[in-house]
Amino acid sequence: MTGRIFDGLKVLDVASFIAGPVAATFMADFGAEVIKVEAPGGDPYRRFDRGPGMPAADFDYSWLADNRSKRGICLDLKHDDGQAILRKLVADADVFITNFPFPVRGSLKLNYEDLKPLNNRLIYASLTAYGEEGPEAAKTGFDSTALWARSGLMHQVKTAPDAAPARSVPGMGDHPTGTALFAAIAMALYQREKTGEGSHVSTSLVANGAWSNLVYLQAALAGAEIPPRPHRDDWFNSLSNHYQCRDGRWFILALVSEDKYAGRFFTAIDRLDLFEDPRFCDSAARRENAHTLIAILDEVFRQKDWAEWQPVLEEHGIPFGLISLPEDVPSDRTFEDAGAVVPVGYDDGPVDRTIGTPVFMRGQDKLAPQPPPSMGQHNAEVLRELGYDDAEIGRLEAAGIVQKRETR
Repeated sequence: MTGRIFDGLKVLDVASFIAGPVAATFMADFGAEVIKVEAPGGDPYRRFDRGPGMPAADFDYSWLADNRSKRGICLDLKHDDGQAILRKLVADADVFITNFPFPVRGSLKLNYEDLKPLNNRLIYASLTAYGEEGPEAAKTGFDSTALWARSGLMHQVKTAPDAAPARSVPGMGDHPTGTALFAAIAMALYQREKTGEGSHVSTSLVANGAWSNLVYLQAALAGAEIPPRPHRDDWFNSLSNHYQCRDGRWFILALVSEDKYAGRFFTAIDRLDLFEDPRFCDSAARRENAHTLIAILDEVFRQKDWAEWQPVLEEHGIPFGLISLPEDVPSDRTFEDAGAVVPVGYDDGPVDRTIGTPVFMRGQDKLAPQPPPSMGQHNAEVLRELGYDDAEIGRLEAAGIVQKRETR
């Protein structure tokens, strides 16, 4: 196969922050031409990395990753001339992505019903916090509120029943939600191949939160009472628990098929005596005495550093996972092997690698990530493609209908 699957597709990213724009980033990775349309002042996500508690750097690292390989235009859509430019873009686009709240879409004439008459083949991709219908449809939400908190995940991952709910990390729900929107767009493009017509597709943060917490929420739907999750010291399965090594590093065991791995595990840690102990000889006994066995294993694993335990567990085929720190990832080759960390396609940027989108197709090479746009960087270029001459572009700039600003 030659070329990329989305070569020739035009995508308008008329969205802000993370989840909506991320869907457009998937499209760009596979060859689509993506134009990011920002309001005057720019997408607030440009300043996200400067918020309290965020890692300090001299460049917009989150903007670089989530808005790579796009062209940027800054339009005042409250002005008729700005509306005219957008409508010319829509008339020639394949996909329109937005996550603006419904009141904003209404005031700026960005609803599906406003744009569909301009382009019958347009795929309109809508991302909301709380869905397209109901009394909360117009409500603003973020992944921390609509996905993490509302789904019950924030409550369920507490470290102990009496602990405070656990905060999410930035973008933790936005990125998988953007992946869901990308899937919806791909589905709509497939339908368009068969019918020749565009469509409206959508997803929401709350729906993706429910999907993420499916096991417990389905139990609740079945009328089950959800038990509190105990502290790790009181966990019901000592062989699917996390432990700390002498050097302070934590890892998690995942002996889900406990009977298959138990003998192998006790051999690996050189404690077959525990396997022969009536308290720990089978899964039922180990669960009855889980608290005791966890305390014993705590002492065992504190005898060596992680660098000593890792090869032992690997040699015996024990399912485990290192509890990584973000600082571990740059030197962890598995992320590169899995396409999770990829080299950028330019030499003069602040980094040489970035996070890859987690979808792959055999025979399809993704576009090496290109620089993200500065605010309004491609105003003149895009306007010329729409038929505007230099005099008209100058007038639009002078009136503030198109704006440009270097970041930082």
